[in-house]
Amino acid sequence: MPGPDLSQPVDLFVIGGGINGCGIARDAAGRGLSVTLAEMNDLASATSSSSTKLFHGGLRYLEFFEFRLVREALQERETLLRAMPHISWPMRFVLPYHRDMRFEKGTPTSRLLGLFMPWMRGRRPAWLIRFGLFLYDTLGGRKILPGTRSLNLAHDPAGIPLKDKYARAFEYSDCWVEDSRLVVLNARDAEARGTTILTRTKVIHAKREGDLWRVGIQDTETGATRSILTRALVNAAGPWVEHVIRTDLGLSPQEGVRLVRGSHIVTKRLFDHDRCYFFQGTDGRIIFAIPYEGEFTLIGTTDADHPDPSTPAKCSAEEVAYLCRFASEYFKRPVKEADIVWTYSGVRPLYDDGATSATAATRDYVLKLDQSGPAPLLNVFGGKITTYRRLAESALAKLAPFFPDATGKWTAGVALPGGDFAVDGVPVLVAGLATDYPFLTAEWAMRLVRAYGTEARKMLGEAKTAADLGRNFGATLTERELGWMMRHEYARTAADMVWRRTRLGLKLTPDQIAEIDDWIGAQRA
Repeated sequence: MPGPDLSQPVDLFVIGGGINGCGIARDAAGRGLSVTLAEMNDLASATSSSSTKLFHGGLRYLEFFEFRLVREALQERETLLRAMPHISWPMRFVLPYHRDMRFEKGTPTSRLLGLFMPWMRGRRPAWLIRFGLFLYDTLGGRKILPGTRSLNLAHDPAGIPLKDKYARAFEYSDCWVEDSRLVVLNARDAEARGTTILTRTKVIHAKREGDLWRVGIQDTETGATRSILTRALVNAAGPWVEHVIRTDLGLSPQEGVRLVRGSHIVTKRLFDHDRCYFFQGTDGRIIFAIPYEGEFTLIGTTDADHPDPSTPAKCSAEEVAYLCRFASEYFKRPVKEADIVWTYSGVRPLYDDGATSATAATRDYVLKLDQSGPAPLLNVFGGKITTYRRLAESALAKLAPFFPDATGKWTAGVALPGGDFAVDGVPVLVAGLATDYPFLTAEWAMRLVRAYGTEARKMLGEAKTAADLGRNFGATLTERELGWMMRHEYARTAADMVWRRTRLGLKLTPDQIAEIDDWIGAQRA
């Protein structure tokens, strides 16, 4: 197991290789701290690869008066776009409207509306949606993304797949992000700045020894154990954050985590344009229908309380039926289970604020500093992918008294690996790649740029023909690319490569995926 010099303590040990853990490690390393991060599985193997893939402000959170969270998230959209234009890009969202749009019961906005305008109780009137979209356009100081506009669905292509009763809509901006690639790129940048990244490494215990923590870790593949000393400990274990506090640290948490499962379905493509839909349900909930991987549509998400992190998150039959029924309220052609090609679920570790429903639980992050001993412990609760960078800054601010020399926010606008080009520069990169590597199809060149940005050339190297990239396992996934993911992106299995570093598992057969695992085994032998 590779690792740091065990004779010297590190400044910061981070538990958890999701977006929060990797974001904190990157920020800390860039401030000159020595950092080690341990993830018990693959990077982004849980919540951070199972999102709805959006950098968004959270339009519906305005109904819960979460103005600080929404403002911060809206500000971050454009900051992040500049830092990673290969894996994040603007998208337009179409919100069809009809008069029966309803709130979820119990939101602050619905209670106020019911109090002062009882005839509107339970309903989202059009003027309120317009006001919410006005706030959405202005709260974050939008500069790059276009603003809201109204649509006549009888004449706009967005109306073609929808039922005729949806005559009008609002269109606004948010952003797409390749969530698990975002995690990997943060880990790579953290490593380039000195962080030690340990995947398949489980924290088995930690205890304070004087003014240090002694952290015991175990390689989950070999079973080998060892310990590392650290001056500060960050618990960014996501769904396992409370488990780590109780079991691995032997402490009694003062705060709790609420586990909420979000499930998604992926269907055959349901519409031809490149815009997304924001659908409001008769129960007050919302879902998205998003163009996905060229050939598919992504629909989600649900909000259901989840029992515990050790229970695998799976899209239940009830959730499948709910999403199909919800989407079918809007689409002319009903969405059926036969249309589904894949489902996935993730568990969101929300801060337990006592909300009456999973949907109403806060999406804001909460950072709690434990100073019950001289060595600090920072526990990370909640958060959303859009605000991960600000969460990392807040975490370093909490730890600042212990590291007075680690000053200066620096991550805003600093490109992640492969993202050192203009926000609108993808077409230029794709054209250049196709010219210099003429064996690439347009679709193949676009996929590589969207995955690797300016590093696509480094991955392709001196290849003159497709054969120079080695065996093609299907869907343009070659030995050259697999090797890159193994050497540079911490990938160890076919699942790492086809479901997290890429989503090519949607286009590969089980036999092809098994052949990739065989190839990996031969390389590691």
